[in-house]
Amino acid sequence: MIRIIFPLIFAVATLFSGAVAAQSIEVADDAPDSYTVVRGDTLWDISARFLKQPWRWPEVWRLNREQISNPHLIYPGQVIMLDRSGPWLTIGKRIGGDQRLSPQIYTEEVDRAIATIPMRDIEPFLIRPLFSDDSELFEAGTVVATEVGRVIMGVGDAIFAKDVAPEHEIWQIFRPSEPLLDPVTQEVLGYEASHRGSARLTEAGDPATLKILTAVEEITAGDRLLPSERPRLFAYIPHAPDIRIDGRVAGIYRGVLETGRHHVVAINIGERDGIEDGHVLALFRSRGQAEYKDEKTDTREVFELPEQRYGLALVFRVFDRVAYALVMDTDGPVKIGDSLRTP
Repeated sequence: MIRIIFPLIFAVATLFSGAVAAQSIEVADDAPDSYTVVRGDTLWDISARFLKQPWRWPEVWRLNREQISNPHLIYPGQVIMLDRSGPWLTIGKRIGGDQRLSPQIYTEEVDRAIATIPMRDIEPFLIRPLFSDDSELFEAGTVVATEVGRVIMGVGDAIFAKDVAPEHEIWQIFRPSEPLLDPVTQEVLGYEASHRGSARLTEAGDPATLKILTAVEEITAGDRLLPSERPRLFAYIPHAPDIRIDGRVAGIYRGVLETGRHHVVAINIGERDGIEDGHVLALFRSRGQAEYKDEKTDTREVFELPEQRYGLALVFRVFDRVAYALVMDTDGPVKIGDSLRTP
């Protein structure tokens, strides 16, 4: 099975590891006693108002496991209350003219619910081709011709492709791009895919005929196709890995050299290294080396300076040797080669 994955599948992870649970949770220095949720908030951002480690919010919400596994918990207008004795966070709603707070859970439309993280920042990476192993590309369909007389293909145009299974109606179109290299070993980890668009199968055959539904980049002969599957959305809970993780930033979307908060990075570790959806990893940058000269002895020593922790990233999509993570917090640019470790 080719390792380009289309479905949006978020597995509900373990609530938190024993190592993390043993650490005390610190309240933010300027934490309010309560906060009213507004549209556009995320669980991460709300928790950051109360906690120094916002990714540990699952540990302090006073909800049972079934409730906390449900992504549709919090809605605009609800009030989050802080009990500093735990610390604990509870959900309430303003009632009456005296503005008293009453803790409760209630149901509203799903599309109004507050997301864990900003989904708009990762959605394109969840429903489109993203990464493949070169040896698996032979399983993909191939565009062999475009509509006669068309230099640039657009919505509604026809393309013709081989190896298109008739049982799949909707297909994603992609183009393998430059290889993704391990920043330490320079080993080729695989090939990132450049999303070109989508098409609907209109006539089976060899070649098959497809009608372009969306086109975000130029579509030409030689582009590849894979069947699109309907996304499935589940909740997932941010949590620290329960094993020692040591990885590097291997790539940044669209080939840029550095990025920042709420941007996606590729990392050189994946499922085979114990990485899973929902893992929170700490980002570290190198401080380089320093040379010290002893004037008395006229000797020189070179010291490797300790790395500086400067942010957090949350893993949201995992392949065998590579994973993709969203940068959640950072006090500076994220660069290729930066380290990621268990927080």
